[in-house]
Amino acid sequence: MNRPVKIILYIVFITMAVGFGIAAKNQVHLAAASEKQRQKNLDEAVAIESETNARAIEITNAPSSENTNTAAAESTNLPAAEATNIVPRKAAPPVSGPQRSYSKMISYTLLCAVGFVGFAFLLARDVSLLLAHKAEQALFSDDGAPVDPEYEQAEELWKDGKYLETLNGMREYLNKHPREQYVALRIAEIYEQNLSNPLAAALEYEEVLKKNLPAERWGWAAIHLANIYSGKLNQPEKAVALLHRIDAEYGKTSAANKARERLAQIDPNFVPAAAVAAPVAGDTAVSPQPSNLPPGFRPK
Repeated sequence: MNRPVKIILYIVFITMAVGFGIAAKNQVHLAAASEKQRQKNLDEAVAIESETNARAIEITNAPSSENTNTAAAESTNLPAAEATNIVPRKAAPPVSGPQRSYSKMISYTLLCAVGFVGFAFLLARDVSLLLAHKAEQALFSDDGAPVDPEYEQAEELWKDGKYLETLNGMREYLNKHPREQYVALRIAEIYEQNLSNPLAAALEYEEVLKKNLPAERWGWAAIHLANIYSGKLNQPEKAVALLHRIDAEYGKTSAANKARERLAQIDPNFVPAAAVAAPVAGDTAVSPQPSNLPPGFRPK
């Protein structure tokens, strides 16, 4: 995944997580306010109904014999405004907002979760790559880096920008300590990064890969060489061949995982060497026949 795409995905997922999270929180507040308003309307409706029933009972129980004429005259003379007071008042309509708010809240929460999961995936991937890079650096520089004054002097020359003198000093140190192959990798790094000479860097890596190195160190050195092949040297065929070699010969290393990832990007139909070598279910392996030939000889 290239850097611009990664940055865009980070922005999208962070925006989704934060934006929809805030929207879900607002919907919770809206739902609570709507629920409170609905309860208030219900209470008002109950109070109005109780008041209406009480007034109806009061009118029903009014005297009917002694003051009939007087009540009739008074009711006749009632103003229109007072007469309307005995008509039951309508209760406020129920609020349907809570259900709508809760539905939106659930939708926003799910979208927020999608953004958070996407962000967490990208972050975990970058952290794993960073740790792999740190492990690679640890593999390329032995524990207890050399305190030899000769090597330290070469590093001081590098800090001063005297790269050719640095290379001479490191080669002298490497000749005296041929097992310290991280010095050879340091030389290749200086050729590539400081002197902008990818061809010389590739030659140094090729020499390193001829050594009997630990599997992880060999694999990551090969990854670096493949990057130079496919990049500045514009030799993709060599890069692909080297990645296939890492997969086939050092398949259990973390460098092989990186090689397989690169090969899958180049060829969608790529099949790892381990999968090709694995026996297919149902097939019967043919066991080799014993031979009476002396050791070192094989039948024609």
